[in-house]
Order: sequence, then structure tokens, then C-alpha cells
Amino acid sequence: MFNPYFLVVLLYVALAVLGALDASLISFDLLPTFAGLRWARVHFITLGALTEFAFGVLPIVVAARAGLPRPKIRWDIWLTLNLGLLILLLGIPMVNGVFITAGGTLIFIAAVLLMLQLGGMRGSRSETQPSAGRKFYIVGLAYLLLGVLIGTGLWQGWSTWLQIKVPLEAHIHANNWGFMSLVFAGLIVDLYPGFAGRSLAWPRSITPIFVMMTLGALGLVLGPWFQSNLFTVPGMLLHISATIWLVLNMVKPLVGDRKLRTPGILHLVTAYVWIVVPILMAPLILLEVPGVPGPIIEQNAPQALIYGWVLQFGYAIIPLLFRRVFVPDAQPKLGGNWFSLIAVHLGGVFLWAGIFLNESQAALHGVAYGLWFVSMLPIAYELWQIVRSGMSRVQDQELAPTMAEAGD
Repeated sequence: MFNPYFLVVLLYVALAVLGALDASLISFDLLPTFAGLRWARVHFITLGALTEFAFGVLPIVVAARAGLPRPKIRWDIWLTLNLGLLILLLGIPMVNGVFITAGGTLIFIAAVLLMLQLGGMRGSRSETQPSAGRKFYIVGLAYLLLGVLIGTGLWQGWSTWLQIKVPLEAHIHANNWGFMSLVFAGLIVDLYPGFAGRSLAWPRSITPIFVMMTLGALGLVLGPWFQSNLFTVPGMLLHISATIWLVLNMVKPLVGDRKLRTPGILHLVTAYVWIVVPILMAPLILLEVPGVPGPIIEQNAPQALIYGWVLQFGYAIIPLLFRRVFVPDAQPKLGGNWFSLIAVHLGGVFLWAGIFLNESQAALHGVAYGLWFVSMLPIAYELWQIVRSGMSRVQDQELAPTMAEAGD
């Protein structure tokens, strides 16, 4: 039952909570700004909690769907990933190129090892329900490799050698639209029947969605790479179309069902609203529409995307899989509650309001990060309760034979 990835996820969730509180206090001028910490906060969520969670859970999900025994912990992958994350998260706030490159290299190696592990988990030919999400995971990890390559290249001059026109944007797109989008889609495909109690609306749409997301992500990476809308616009259209198709796959079978009105499902479905918002803004920025603050949107949209979409997806899925690992007899249940749902969305509204109301930006963004901070608290407590229940269960199982012997 022990899974070291999940325990480290708790650590990064705690760091993400503190990071949101720190951002709120800085916006209100209650704490000094620290160079590099802005991107460290984002990486606590993306490369920290969500990547750690993905590395821990993907082999388990693929093995379960393929009818294989639960895989043993690959300590080489765990150690390489966590050393890389530690070094990287030390290097980002200090803006230290050596640390960032070393950490990125180790994460790159860990991702390659995980891809090889997942690639070998095919199951038997007689399997009836192979993991439909496995191809999403492997290609998503390939985009993570690309994101790491571009990100570390910012510090080693590779961006110039690779002729990447806007490397930071290409790095963000590879991680968000490639890695996160594909892994999240794969988890929805594999886990939906378990927590929804029914199949997706159109199971045959899984392969087209995979192809559209993969090609869409490629266009969104090549767009800033060559600074050309000939790649960005088709990539955006493909990706958003696949995303909407995926969301409709989740929603349609639940129309008229009480499950659709539960916080967990709403976290999962409405998280994708925060993907649509920046995409709707993109044409206005490209056309330089008056009143649309393009540079401010480009600076703050990644924060809204991470806290509104990535973090909220984690609110729903991470507790679900924590329960499966630590309390396997418990009923499958998505995480979150009404408070976390309302607070996380209000945070997104206040951040976007701050983008357009420049004179009140600091105060509005302070409120946004404050709302995100409080929205994380019940999720962190929920995860802690699950882990504590699982540990107590293991202790009871270990003590049972001893008590029986004492009774004899």
C-alpha cells in the first residue's frame, strides 16, 4: 500500500498552499517580493504536486486496466524525479542556471524511464479492457521531455541553437497543452467509468480526441517556436475542439443525474472553463483590439490557468486516487466540496478582473491568491485524513496477529 510518491504529493500540496498565501500577502505589500518565487509557486503545483502524482499513479492505473499485478515501486524513477525536482525548485527562486539545468536533466531522465515502463505494460492479448489512456500518458510525457528541453535551454543557449523565437511561451505550451492536457485526458478516459458509474458518452471518440489533442499541442508549441500563427491558430482550434468533445463526453451521460450537481464532478468539469478563457482572449490579443491589455494577459494568464484548471483538476482526481491506494474498500469519490469549488472559481474571476482593472490590480490579485489559498485548505485536510485512515488501517492489520497470539 505504501506509495512514496503520494506522501511527497502531500508535501508539494502544502508548499502550494503556502505559495498562494505568500502571493496574496505580497500583493497587499505585507511581504517583500522575492525574485523568481512567482515561477516557483507555479512549479509547486505543476512539476511538484501534479507531476509527482502522475508518476506515482500512471503505472497503477495502466496495470489495473490491463489486468496486470500492481507494479512495484521503481525506486530509480522516484529518486531521479525527486532529486531533479528538489534541485530545480532550489534553482528557480535563486534564478541559478546550473541548478535549473541539473534539475531539468534529472527530470528528463525520470520521464524517459517512466515512458519505457508504461510502454512495456501491454497486458495479455486476451485482456478485455486495456488502458485507453496509456497512449495519452506516453505522448503527454513526450511533451514533458520537450518542455524540459526548452526550459533548460533558456539557461544554456539551446533556444538560440534550436532557433526558438519565443522559448518561454513554447516551454509553457509544451507543459500545459501537451503534458498536462494529455495526461488529464487519459485519466478521465480511464477513471470516468469508476467514479461516474457509466461509460463516456461516445467511447469511439477517444482516439480522435487523442489525435486532435496531440496535433493541437504540437501546433501550439510550434507557433511560438517559429513565431507563426500558421501553427498557433490550427493548433488552438484542434486542441479546444478536442477539449470540448472530452468535456461533453463526461457531461452528457450525467444530464439529469444528481452526480452532475456534486462538487467533485463540478470541479472536474468546470475546471476546463479556465482553459477556454485565455483561448478566447488569444484572437483579441493577436488582432491588437483596443482595451485588451495583451502583455498583462500574457503575464498573468498562466497563473489563472494553473490555479483555475490544473489545481482544480487535482482537487477532484487526487483525493479519488488517494482513497483507492490508502483506503481501497472506500466508495470511489472525487475530492472537493462546495467551499473549495466556489473559492477557486472566485479566485479566477478576481485575477481576470485585476488584468483589466489595472489601477486595482494589486488588491484584486491579492484577493485572488487569498481565495486560492483558502480553497486549498479543505483539499489538503481531505488528503491528510485519507492518508491517516490508511496508515491506521495498516497498523491495525499488523497488530491483529499479535493480539490474537496474546489472546491464545
